[in-house]
Amino acid sequence: MTSAEKISFERITKTFSVRDPKKKGAFNEFTAVKDLSFKVRESEFITLVGPSGCGKSTLLDLLGGLTTATRGRILIDGKEIKGPGLDRGIVFQQYALFPWKTARGNIEFGLEAKGIPKREWKEKANEYLNLVGLQNFADRYPHELSGGMKQRIAIARSLAFNPDVLLMDEPFAALDAQTRETLQSELLRIWEKTKKTIIFITHSIDEAIYLGERVVVLTAGPGTVKQIVNVPLKSRLEDADLRSNPEYVKIRREVWSLLHEPEYLGANI
Repeated sequence: MTSAEKISFERITKTFSVRDPKKKGAFNEFTAVKDLSFKVRESEFITLVGPSGCGKSTLLDLLGGLTTATRGRILIDGKEIKGPGLDRGIVFQQYALFPWKTARGNIEFGLEAKGIPKREWKEKANEYLNLVGLQNFADRYPHELSGGMKQRIAIARSLAFNPDVLLMDEPFAALDAQTRETLQSELLRIWEKTKKTIIFITHSIDEAIYLGERVVVLTAGPGTVKQIVNVPLKSRLEDADLRSNPEYVKIRREVWSLLHEPEYLGANI
């Protein structure tokens, strides 16, 4: 992993106007994230955890350029984000595949968005189908694929236009436990091969530790950085029982403790 800085969150605050349920026609100001700052290194895999309402998804929307900060700024390679861009790929919890396109067609959409010549689409699509292990399902439509397969295609589509940064908003939350663990390992394998910078949001402490090189623990809303926990685990894909590793157990206890301090009481983690 290189030490070069890729992303910088600089004192990010995001507020929304929300309806006051007690006063007709009145609005209140809601602060989702407040004075949030941290940096992400080139090719780093970062995971974010925190209770519901701590602003995790808001943060990803800001990084994706889907909304703008009220105060502060986000830099990628030293340049401030001004809107969506092909330098960032996003994978959501819901697969967001085009139902009228095959697996290959969904991946080719990413290639078209990047401006790749049409004559190269088939070869490139095959490359990414192979990367996610679905080369034999290229001509299947989304309704013919399992949930895990759909999410693999969503990941392949996001990777197809070769973004610098991959943003993942609880992408495995809707999957059964076994499929989820399989895709976690697949994602690590893909990351080790592509070395993309990944920011991954999750509610699962175990998922955060298994995937992340560092875990950013956010406070209850308004969200800000409570602590960043280093995860110096090696050979994750080679250790079939990583969760029994004493170092893993120690890190899990630390993250769990951070999420169960008094400020979190009553929050939905």
